[in-house]
Amino acid sequence: MFELCLQVAQEAVDLLSDTLMEIGALSVSVEDADALTDQERALYGEPGMPPPPQLGWARSIVIALFADESSALEVGNWLLEQEEWAEHLSVSKVRPVPDQDWVRLTQSQFDPVQITPEFWIVPTWHELPSGASHVLRLDPGLAFGTGTHPTTKMCLKWISTHPPTQQRVLDYGCGSGILAMGAALFGAKVVDAVDIDVAAVSSTIENARANQLEGHIQAGLPDAASGTYDTVLANILASPLKVLAPLLAGHMRAGGSLVLAGILERQAQELMDAYAPYCKLSVVDSLDGWILMSAQSAG
Repeated sequence: MFELCLQVAQEAVDLLSDTLMEIGALSVSVEDADALTDQERALYGEPGMPPPPQLGWARSIVIALFADESSALEVGNWLLEQEEWAEHLSVSKVRPVPDQDWVRLTQSQFDPVQITPEFWIVPTWHELPSGASHVLRLDPGLAFGTGTHPTTKMCLKWISTHPPTQQRVLDYGCGSGILAMGAALFGAKVVDAVDIDVAAVSSTIENARANQLEGHIQAGLPDAASGTYDTVLANILASPLKVLAPLLAGHMRAGGSLVLAGILERQAQELMDAYAPYCKLSVVDSLDGWILMSAQSAG
């Protein structure tokens, strides 16, 4: 494999990337030409902050992958001969890509995720960490969440410290089913895992089966949630959580718990106000700018 590296003006990046794919590049990626220099500039800010006025780097490196060196050189020369590209790009280099065991290399970048000293999320190719007595097997890169995000970590930590033994649990917006599986792992009798995305429902079913928890988890679309639950979990985002306040609070049994995540620290009061008619929310955990909120219904 060989990479053709082109330095490109920002306004030509998209068109050049499309052109390279059309003429046979195996893949195309874009990097900041000023990376690791004083001119490096982040494209995006913190969660909730507006993006910068100009999206894209002032100078970019477009890297196109080809099967052999002659193809990379031929495409580079062809581009330089085209008048429309002359003022926008220059060829930096053509370089070989060393042979790698890409599967092994990718796997080496992901380690088990510790929730507590005893509770871990472990990729299928890893050995179990010492002292791990509660384990979920879930591979990074799968859609819908794998335990690395702060909101998921906080939810799983809450579940492990408030084990839902023999409880009826609702995981609303289940994604990969990781919270549903956490609840089942810590003793829930029945977990209803629901999501608006049918692919998420399928993912939850597959992951529950892989962890031998399918007997405790029922996955479906939101209308599969019925009645009241001892614990209601929802790791979504602040805006839908506010809209769902009457629904989620309505699924809490007397004395039951509501656990909400996907909320930034600055959004705490908004959620408290939205749920005030139904229950008293409070912040029970925080991590990397995100918070976990919980409430109990009157029992």
